[in-house]
Amino acid sequence: MKKLSLKDVSQYVEKNIGTFHEKRIQSLDSLKLSKVLKRKNPYLFKAKYVLTAEQIIRGIVDAHISSSEEGIFGDWLEGLAIFINEKVYGGKKSGIIGIDLEFDKDGRRHIVNIKSGPNWGNSSQIAKMVADFKTAKKTLRTSNSQLNIIAVNGCCYGRENRPDKGDYFKYCGQNFWEFISGNENLYTEIIEPLGHKAKEKNDDFMKSYSQMINKFTKEFTNEFCKENGEIDWGKLVRFNSATIDSKKKK
Repeated sequence: MKKLSLKDVSQYVEKNIGTFHEKRIQSLDSLKLSKVLKRKNPYLFKAKYVLTAEQIIRGIVDAHISSSEEGIFGDWLEGLAIFINEKVYGGKKSGIIGIDLEFDKDGRRHIVNIKSGPNWGNSSQIAKMVADFKTAKKTLRTSNSQLNIIAVNGCCYGRENRPDKGDYFKYCGQNFWEFISGNENLYTEIIEPLGHKAKEKNDDFMKSYSQMINKFTKEFTNEFCKENGEIDWGKLVRFNSATIDSKKKK
């Protein structure tokens, strides 16, 4: 075990945080109004007394951003966690399906599935993770049958008061970052470097966001608003939910 240098962590963040911001913009730029409208509930908009095209557009774009950013940043944090662990314990990105990190600590091999937060999956997704852990253990023991393997679900934020889940351990927030680094304060020490050029990067994102709102609002108004500016709810619902034959009849 080596002592973690916070300077190394800061340098990694400064070098790589731009990737997160770039992917945020790429995710926004990849949106297509026709596709996202087909995934949204038009009845909900009506029930909420939405009256303008911009209200609908901001609702669907903001929902997309909220969902995509969690995944994008979760992937980025996974990279940071692997980098930190490599510096301290010589860990590495695992080549086994379903395993993100492998490293040796206290004479045992640890296999880690990294998630952003603690409430990441339903029962079937958790069962899949447990199955991946069991498969990984079999794979690793083909070359060393005596290998002592510990499976861990690591979550970058949050808390878990009962870490022992039987088939695996679940470490969240402070416990996770200490587990991979040996530093009990790392979970607070990494927050400052994450703000590197945040305002500058967010300004770029807001420019793309504003352009997307304007573009989609124009498209929606042209396609789903009447001459007087009122939303044509019937047309919107047919676009979202009608069968092909029903659309042909209109």
